Amino acid sequence: MATATREQFFQTMEEQGIALTYDDVRMRTRSGSSGPLPEVINIRSKFSENVELKVPLVSAAMDTVTESNMAIEMAKLGGIGVIHAALSINEQFTEVRRVKKASHSVIDEPISVRDSDTLESVKKMCAEKRFNFSTFTVIDADGKFKGVLTGKDFEYPESLTVSVGEAMTSVEEDNFSSAPVGTTLEEAYAVMQKGKINTLPLINEDGGVGGLYLWSDVKRNVRDAEAYNVDHNRQLRVAAAVSTGEDALERVEALSRYADVIVLDTADGDSYYVFKTLKAIKEKFPDLDVVVGNISDGASALELAEAGANGIKVGQGGGSICSTRPETGIGMPQVTAVYDCMNALREKYPHIPVCADGGIKDHGDIPIAIGVGAHSVMMGRVLAGTKEAPGDVLVRKDGTRYKTYRGMGSASALRDNEASRERYSANGGIFLPEGVEAYVPYEGDLKNVLGLCVLALRKGMRYVKSPDLEYHRNHTKFFRITGSGLRESHPHDVEIIKQ
Repeated sequence: MATATREQFFQTMEEQGIALTYDDVRMRTRSGSSGPLPEVINIRSKFSENVELKVPLVSAAMDTVTESNMAIEMAKLGGIGVIHAALSINEQFTEVRRVKKASHSVIDEPISVRDSDTLESVKKMCAEKRFNFSTFTVIDADGKFKGVLTGKDFEYPESLTVSVGEAMTSVEEDNFSSAPVGTTLEEAYAVMQKGKINTLPLINEDGGVGGLYLWSDVKRNVRDAEAYNVDHNRQLRVAAAVSTGEDALERVEALSRYADVIVLDTADGDSYYVFKTLKAIKEKFPDLDVVVGNISDGASALELAEAGANGIKVGQGGGSICSTRPETGIGMPQVTAVYDCMNALREKYPHIPVCADGGIKDHGDIPIAIGVGAHSVMMGRVLAGTKEAPGDVLVRKDGTRYKTYRGMGSASALRDNEASRERYSANGGIFLPEGVEAYVPYEGDLKNVLGLCVLALRKGMRYVKSPDLEYHRNHTKFFRITGSGLRESHPHDVEIIKQ
């Protein structure tokens, strides 16, 4: 019997009125006799039309999942994090900015101190402003650059009452190096490596400070950051969520200075208000990528693409802490939803990426999600127990560690923030929670958790002989399994030794 194509398989399911999720299907393996796969399978992808991913994984815009610590590490590992909107505009702006400044190639606005200041006054300023650095450019009363003050300069004077001008490394010293504004990262690397220097101030035409390179940042960005997901300035990529509320445009205007992509984030991603807000954002910020979600229907994906969306987020009610489906009776199982949206876009908008959001339970769900057409996979529960997720690590009496995790439609989230009420249309009067609060085991470093996800994706692709993500998205075939097949898929008939 001939194997059905992927299109025939999903068409048959649709004709029978059957929608599928991850536990309902498995990928078909195939022979690799025609030749070996690449030693390292290419998993580069996109989150939106103009925002690339080195690893097709995204952290969810949830207040127990993604703030700046998570987003920084996600980008360093090749993915991207979406800073949640349950913050004031200024708070969210600060979180997004922290990501952009976390791995900067050049400090474009270094903190300067006066040569007439004392070391004592500088130290007091650092304590008051909670600076976690001790390198400053030094200027005179006219704003002219005079030298650099570093942490070691505080150690040698007998008293901190000496002036910065006496303690600093002066521009007039023979071994001092500076460079003009506009010096590239590569040029700075060459100068600093050759001269064995830790700081390289950038001086503008007026003799003032125009920037500062630090060797630690320069070395990392040149040598160590090949795996980082960075923009054209070699700054970490970051996304930020906004709702359809009255402050949407004000929020986007603030975030657009640093955010690579805006995620128009609501549970009802094809509502009138979403289209209205999307239109307003694209009119005012035509060059800013906007990913829109959440939806679960191909026709809606097509309409959003035609309205200007640069990416589509798919998934309604599939999250582990989401109760939308039992509370409201809606929701397409995730495998069918992702395929339906991808298929609707394929002919006219193949360049618009689809993000599969929610429902990831096992590592093997990730290659399935991408195999049915997703360009990326968004995760919440999988990442909520990591060190980088917001919140404290709690300890039970038996010594096990855990963190709290809640849906943005949970009763507490709806009570605590306006963004959740807007996302779930719960402003005014009583509201119907569409999520729960839960505990998740503490998992430690994100690097290890995400590493397993990447390994599972590459292994799954290797089994089905997909050389890269694009091939996997377009050629992987599936079959449906029964309940018995699902039980057989997991360890069974043994007493598992606790790991």
